[in-house]
Amino acid sequence: MKLVSWNVNGIRACLNKGFMEYFQEADADLFCLQETKVVEGQVELDLPGYSQYWNYAVKKGYSGTAVFTKKEPLSVSYGLDLEEHDQEGRVITLEMEDFHLVNVYTPNSKRGLERLDYRMEWEEAFKAYLKGLERVKPVVVCGDLNVAHKEIDLKNPSTNRRNAGFTDEEREKVGNLLDAGFIDTFRHFYPDREGAYSWWSYMGKARANNTGWRIDYFLVSEALGDRLLDAEIHMEVLGSDHCPVVLQLKD
Repeated sequence: MKLVSWNVNGIRACLNKGFMEYFQEADADLFCLQETKVVEGQVELDLPGYSQYWNYAVKKGYSGTAVFTKKEPLSVSYGLDLEEHDQEGRVITLEMEDFHLVNVYTPNSKRGLERLDYRMEWEEAFKAYLKGLERVKPVVVCGDLNVAHKEIDLKNPSTNRRNAGFTDEEREKVGNLLDAGFIDTFRHFYPDREGAYSWWSYMGKARANNTGWRIDYFLVSEALGDRLLDAEIHMEVLGSDHCPVVLQLKD
């Protein structure tokens, strides 16, 4: 089973930058998007063989997630079922036969960390949500978690210590999630690989110089550990300031 996750930074823009070519080439069983930046009716994708599920933000042109799946889910839910966290289209959950798939676009703490306090509240609510799902069946989490967990996960850790995405608080929250029984699948296979990033600023030739951050993840419940085949970062794929990340699971 092949799963793909990609923050497209605006699906309409990405469609003009090779999205469909990559989508068709990937031939994923489950394909998840973050930061779609559309509301209902603004884009229609012709994806034969896939069911489509979209979660739109209330605010136009902001946030948003989508999941495309070859196999029909048993059920689909949107958000965390918490009104304070469900206005921005950040979560879609598909209940599959033997796991829950949770596609997430974690809130950014923003410049000056103006949203860090909210981010901390979100992290606690999201962790509780995942652990609740896990009581039913194992969980696969994918998406833009907006945090580089360890120093190896970004090019310049020392100069980003108090910047959004690399604060001690954010790093601690993802660490807590892993400690609660989740596997960072890329680091499971490649614990020491440097220069493996999934996001690059549009400023200062960051992508050309590979001055990046690994902030897009596949996390899985430990119960799925024996089904892990590989995790990939498709750094060569353009079309967004993020690149796709991939998880291969035994069927």
